[in-house]
Amino acid sequence: MKPILILVLAAGLLAACGGGGNFSAPRNLDNACLLAQERPQYFRAMEQAERRWGVPVHVQMATFYQESRFVGDARPPHVYTLGIIPMGRMSSAYGYSQALDGTWAEYQQETGNRRARRTDIADASDFMGWYMTLSAERNGIPLNDARNQYLAYHEGHAGYRRGSHNAKPWLLRVADAVAERAQTYEMQLITCGRR
Repeated sequence: MKPILILVLAAGLLAACGGGGNFSAPRNLDNACLLAQERPQYFRAMEQAERRWGVPVHVQMATFYQESRFVGDARPPHVYTLGIIPMGRMSSAYGYSQALDGTWAEYQQETGNRRARRTDIADASDFMGWYMTLSAERNGIPLNDARNQYLAYHEGHAGYRRGSHNAKPWLLRVADAVAERAQTYEMQLITCGRR
């Protein structure tokens, strides 16, 4: 077989396996209707998670915005010693939902979705629905309470129960911003007939 043909076939196979994914952020992050129009697969994934878990689309959208800005392969920054020596990343958070390795593995085991990937918006939405449903069960947080759902998402179920977020004024401000964005997204989705 000719080398150029082998190269073309290999590139096609790699793209088919997900290696050629586009993980860039949508252009319209401040408008839920335009975001849904630009990336209809995102909206469908969040609707599916809402049907399965009951977490409203606008709560998911606001959390995705805060966690990754809808960038599929997002990671936390590296930590440096002496300002120049890389020591690894701040955490194992990865993908659209910024799920940690251990929490993602727990999700895969509990849902039986062992092939789930953090870089797949449908899997990330399902994960978020699963996690927020546990927050409702374990901490009594309503599924439409974007602020407290975000705090439990960030701090973990036990951390939220202990109130660890109350010692972090910066996190409380972020959670307020998530709640505000969720409310804005909800109103936009109603306006364009998607709710």
